[in-house]
Amino acid sequence: MKTVVCRPKGHAGRRYSRLGAFMFAFSALLALLQASAANAAQSDDLASAAPLTLTEAIRAGLDGDDPSILRFARRAVAKQETAVADAQLPDPKLRFRLQNFPIDSFRLGDTPMTQIQIALQQAFPRGRTLHYSRQRREAEARAESERMSLARRQLVLAIRQSWLDLYFWTHARRFVEESRKAVAELETVASGIFAAGKGSSEDVLRARFERSVLDDRLIEIDRRIERARADLARWIGFERAARPVPDALPVLPVPSPIEGIRAALVAHPSVRVTQALIRAREAEIAIARQQYKPGFTAEVGYGVRGGRQTDFASAGVLVDLPFFTAKRQDRRVAAARARESAARLDRDLLLRELNQRLDRAAADWQRLNERVRLYRRVVTVRAGDTTEAALNSYRSAVTDFAELIRARLAELDAETTALRLEVDRAKTQAELLFLEGDS
Repeated sequence: MKTVVCRPKGHAGRRYSRLGAFMFAFSALLALLQASAANAAQSDDLASAAPLTLTEAIRAGLDGDDPSILRFARRAVAKQETAVADAQLPDPKLRFRLQNFPIDSFRLGDTPMTQIQIALQQAFPRGRTLHYSRQRREAEARAESERMSLARRQLVLAIRQSWLDLYFWTHARRFVEESRKAVAELETVASGIFAAGKGSSEDVLRARFERSVLDDRLIEIDRRIERARADLARWIGFERAARPVPDALPVLPVPSPIEGIRAALVAHPSVRVTQALIRAREAEIAIARQQYKPGFTAEVGYGVRGGRQTDFASAGVLVDLPFFTAKRQDRRVAAARARESAARLDRDLLLRELNQRLDRAAADWQRLNERVRLYRRVVTVRAGDTTEAALNSYRSAVTDFAELIRARLAELDAETTALRLEVDRAKTQAELLFLEGDS
């Protein structure tokens, strides 16, 4: 019995093919709409999330067990453990010896000189080498602890700067969006006037050009926002970094007077790191000086003799004789002193760099305060007045359209610059707080 398969032919087959293509296209469109709805919902969730304050970001960074901080804690523990180990005596040695064994008979009792010896040795390093070895490791452990304190300060500074960058670009985008909306409205007006035969196509083209430039600026700002979020996510995670920032710029603690900060630089964690390393190098000098003293090894032993011979007990001391010191001990002391001198120079150089950093931050702090006051009280006000006057003049046919566009863009630049100055001032304030020690 044959199975009969019915196949659509002619226009019926083509109808089924079109129906299948339609169903496929409909399914693809439905999936696309669902994905768009999901992305929109995600964007709405991010937009509706609670704003991420700077204080919360700093707290999250410090509580996040960042590897850049924890690594120094682990190194400090390792140095402390090594300090205890370095202060201990070397392991004792057990010596076993078969002496004067007869090779003709291979019997222990054939000769009275045959012995089986067992000895215990203990070495004692020169002078107070163990004491100073422990001091060196403890100083290195303190250096690692100070590096951890420095890393915490650097983390706070990095979070503040990344957060402030995100704040600036987020609010700068709002300024550009407002300006783009205003230029688009001007473009509509210019198009209407041109359509009525009262204007020129140059005004329309100029408005479209400026709107395209603002579109490009928005794309660049979005790139900067994404970079700022990536920098911030390095410290606090992407979930927190994706949240919006508040509308108001945070108020940071007021830095101390510059001379007070300068006097406190000697207690900065980076300087304390170098001071701990200086103490470690001083301990190395002391270790090198101990090498002029003799070290010794004590030994006690017992010898079993063959036959009826009396057993022997023995004790002895092996002493180092540091007679020829010109090319060994003298050179090691000189090398240790050179390392200690280099460590002191490192500290002096670091203090100079910190003072330079403070002087630059102090100059920025003073001048940025002046510029912020000037922009907020004068420049932005006059820019707004200029835009309003240009708009009135254009309505009265006194000013051309290009002048109106220039006034609107100048106002945008003034507002953006004022915001940039406020953020730069906050960054400088964070730099001063880092040098002062606020966290």
